[in-house]
Amino acid sequence: MINMIWMGMILIGFGFAAVNGNIDAVTKAVFDGAQTGVTVSFGLISILVFWLGMMRIAEDSGLLKKVAVMLGPVVRFLFPDVPKDHPAIGYILSNMSANLFGLGNAATPMGIKAMQELQKLNPDKDTATPAMCTLLALNTASITLIPTTLIAIRLNYESANPAEIVGTTLLATAIATAAAILADRWYRRRSIRRQQPSGIGAGRNPDMKG
Repeated sequence: MINMIWMGMILIGFGFAAVNGNIDAVTKAVFDGAQTGVTVSFGLISILVFWLGMMRIAEDSGLLKKVAVMLGPVVRFLFPDVPKDHPAIGYILSNMSANLFGLGNAATPMGIKAMQELQKLNPDKDTATPAMCTLLALNTASITLIPTTLIAIRLNYESANPAEIVGTTLLATAIATAAAILADRWYRRRSIRRQQPSGIGAGRNPDMKG
């Protein structure tokens, strides 16, 4: 579906450009965009390789396991309906750890695997469970300690101080994560209230006594 949307946008853009006589400008923009994409990608390789290497060192040294242990109570609080030893918990922890270090490319596969495992617990395969909604919200608004990808992009464009965004990014993502958790808790409680019976005396005949 996404591919069809993008294809439609591209075709519409070319159509308007042809009608207005700007097809040359569109062609130039396409090639310039492709060149910029390749340049940015090469610029990202070095910093991503560095941080992925650091993550591997942290994994081999046991640091990631300690981080997972620290995040364990948080995950159990956020996902109370997922069994403690279910494989989804491990993927959720990996996803959260990668997002903490700004490694979105590493977090995405773990998030997809977590969703696949949560789907196995889903009694209604056509409707997302509360746990799946929670994971989506957290993955989208995840708190980030080190915005690795953004720092790499700023380095690629020769920023004078590429790491100056660390503080503001941490504050912004912390606020976003808090808002996502609060919204998630509110909708969970609302869903629970809807599923509960309206009252103990519901269904009784009001004319009956005793």
